[in-house]
Amino acid sequence: MLARRGSGRFTAVVPVRALEGAKSRLGEALDAEERRDLVVDLLERTVRAAIATPLIGEVLVVSDDPGALALAVAAGARGLRQHGSGLNAALAEARDDAVAHGADGLIVLPGDLPRIDPPTIEAVIAAADGPRPVVVLVTDRHRRGTNALLVAPPEGIPFAFGGDSRAAHAALARASGARYVELDGPPSLALATPEALPPVAAQVHPGHPARA
Repeated sequence: MLARRGSGRFTAVVPVRALEGAKSRLGEALDAEERRDLVVDLLERTVRAAIATPLIGEVLVVSDDPGALALAVAAGARGLRQHGSGLNAALAEARDDAVAHGADGLIVLPGDLPRIDPPTIEAVIAAADGPRPVVVLVTDRHRRGTNALLVAPPEGIPFAFGGDSRAAHAALARASGARYVELDGPPSLALATPEALPPVAAQVHPGHPARA
């Protein structure tokens, strides 16, 4: 395959699980209503940040939850109803849809990144500038997971979220012959456990710490 250059047209894909019962691992710190409100705030924040990023041509939210899709559309994204089971299947469906709508590259942004903003997204896209195919990964704070993933062209590698996804995505990039770039920075903080909640709450609702 001949390498080609350029940033092209990127689609941001935001996968969302069901809003009800979301982030159950935060149950020690937040009740069900508080968890739902926080997930909604983070989803809307992610969609707004992606829409405001100049190199993002479209924001696509994929979910099997009609409520989440309605919120996404209200925030300015396009919704895609998930039919398969699991995150990787949902992302594969979103990738196929994005390609059908003309995307040259895909950036996966989980909806639980409180520090996400347009400059952060632009930095991930900037790292992809140069020969393609290319994979850009932002690792999590434990350096095991994947908190943002750019793939250009979109079909460059299959998705391997779950478990040690950082290593899995890196291996897939190498096996495919893609250029692999790894970043850290603001997206490395995600909302997953009670320990992560205080800094997350400070980002989303300054001045309103999580309850003890």
